Order: sequence, then structure tokens, then C-alpha cells
Amino acid sequence: MTKELTVCTETLINAHASKVWEVLVNPEYVAQWDELPQNYPEENMTVGSKVVWNLPNGEQSITSISKAVPNLELVIDLYGTAWKVKPQAGEVAYHYNLIDKDNQTLLKIEIGDFSIIENGQMYYDASIEFAEVSKAEIKKLAESL
Repeated sequence: MTKELTVCTETLINAHASKVWEVLVNPEYVAQWDELPQNYPEENMTVGSKVVWNLPNGEQSITSISKAVPNLELVIDLYGTAWKVKPQAGEVAYHYNLIDKDNQTLLKIEIGDFSIIENGQMYYDASIEFAEVSKAEIKKLAESL
């Protein structure tokens, strides 16, 4: 059996879950902690929202929101058109869980499981840095709202 390749991290944010949620779904804020195409719509992201990146090799990298429970849970599926395996919803994804902690929000982030795809270790390694940088920026943004 292949070992699981899922990045897990968390951070305690001095802000209500509604502010953290705003940072997770409003493109104005998302663009500050993740990449978005320049012409991405200004409306808040919701189930079905997609970001499509055209890669230099002609393939695409696609993220799409498969679950959005305001102030509680956001799941953003990841798929590469060059991947030999097409993951099921939530199988290779960014999972953001918000837990109320007395006027603070515990944000839990899980990214993966990359073990089901070719070159999964490469995606896992890149996601370790992404998770640390993005959680710090999400925290900073939510606490400043």
C-alpha cells in the first residue's frame, strides 16, 4: 500500500469564523494568499467555482469548489489534465475546516492525498510550503478585517 501524502496544518486566528470565511472565498483576499488569473470574477467563490490554469505543455491544472458550508468547511478539488488518474471529489483536494474557539477560529488545513497520482511526492512537497505561507497570510488578513 502506498503511504498517504497529505499535508496537515492548523492555525488559531483571532477573528470570528465569518471573517476567516471571507478570506477563503472572496477573490480580493484569495489573490493575496493564492494565485488567481488576472481576469478572475469578483464574486465570492461557491460550489462549482473553478480556476483553470493553462500550463506551458498544453495541459491544464484545475481547481474547483466541491463543498462550501459557510463559516465551517471549504473543499477545493485539484485535478491536472495530464494526470492518469481522475480523482473523485475530495480525494485530492484542499480541505479548510473552521472551528469556533471562543471568539477565535481554529483553521485546519489538509492538502492531498497526493499518493494516488503520478509524481505525488512533488505535489506533496510543494504543498508543505504553500500550506505554511497561506495559513499565515489567511490569519493576517482575517485578523485585519
